[in-house]
Amino acid sequence: MLYDLHELQRSFLAPLAAFSGTSSQLFSHPYSPLAYTPVSRQLAAAYELVHRLGKDYEKPAWGLSQTEIQGRTVAVTERVQIAKPFCNLIHFSRDFPEADQDPKILLVAPLSGHHATLLRETVRALLPEHSIYVTDWVDARMVPQSAGPFHLDDYVLYIQEFIRALGPDVHVMSVCQPTVPVLAAVSLMASRKDPKMPRSLIMMGGPIDTRQSPTQVNRLATTKPYAWFENNLIHRVPSKYPGAGRRVYPGFLQHAGFIAMNPDRHMHSHYDFYQHLIKGDEDDAEAHRRFYDEYNAVLDMPAEFYLDTIRVVFQEQQLPKGQWHVRGEQVRPQDIQGVALFTIEGELDDISGLGQTHAAQGLCSGIAPELKQQFTAPRCGHYGIFSGSRWRTLICPKIKDFIRQHA
Repeated sequence: MLYDLHELQRSFLAPLAAFSGTSSQLFSHPYSPLAYTPVSRQLAAAYELVHRLGKDYEKPAWGLSQTEIQGRTVAVTERVQIAKPFCNLIHFSRDFPEADQDPKILLVAPLSGHHATLLRETVRALLPEHSIYVTDWVDARMVPQSAGPFHLDDYVLYIQEFIRALGPDVHVMSVCQPTVPVLAAVSLMASRKDPKMPRSLIMMGGPIDTRQSPTQVNRLATTKPYAWFENNLIHRVPSKYPGAGRRVYPGFLQHAGFIAMNPDRHMHSHYDFYQHLIKGDEDDAEAHRRFYDEYNAVLDMPAEFYLDTIRVVFQEQQLPKGQWHVRGEQVRPQDIQGVALFTIEGELDDISGLGQTHAAQGLCSGIAPELKQQFTAPRCGHYGIFSGSRWRTLICPKIKDFIRQHA
């Protein structure tokens, strides 16, 4: 019922968003006579703000059509390497003769409410020197019920399939939520002596051990019983979508949770956007648009996966306690050998607290010390780990060096 009410609300807001978007153009377009009235900037800014608050946000495009390699502009083509019901493995193919000689990176994007395009800057910074493959998760409302359920265990199996498909020389890089299933996938492969083990693991800002420095996200998951999440946050997809009837954790609820964590920050950001439009600071205004075009574009998560994550990762901490079993097999990170490990945290991360990602260092006791590395980025929040100036100037160079060292 809640999902249907949300869709009804969007239907009512759609005309207002369209009207305000058109009105903003009338008061700002250089060929419109209304753009030269005394209060045109104020009106255009107000209309655009209303438009952006009321509009629907679709999945953004990757927009990575080219990169720079050795001083040359090289074309980049986005290809689906492997298509699965809940995920497409995307390869950013570079039109460069020696591209195949560069290290391969499997970049595992989070399935936590946002689209994989949230990692656009991550991919852009790595593209010149690496062959990049990204897990592009499918919005669960677009997956027909005939595809069956999708559990956390299925996520682990997807990662194993992708690792094996890319060969034993791949470097697996996980950001936030997937650090847990990625560590599980490689642990299980190690226990079976799988010959397709990856060359390295790079884990960034993930909840491997949520007992360390609990954040607001961790506290929410532990102060509410499992039944509360199932009864209050799980809803069925309306009939207008291909996944009609599928049980999901709706993206709009996750988005509301994101906003509720820092409401003042978002309010000030929108006010600053309004001021930038009035002053004509188009660069700052465009930066706001780009950020919120990505931030406001959310997807639904399969109910089974979401509830498994709440229980296994946050409530019971099964991975660090050695109690997690995937399809009957115990997850044993201590069995991993010969795989380089690099853990990265942000000093100011309010999603995955300090120590939660570095906990993998202790769990992977079978990895030799010379193959281990860890880094805590100073004055860096959660999104700064993989996006923004600190990512580009501080963290990305360390990852490149680590990969070259263990290539």
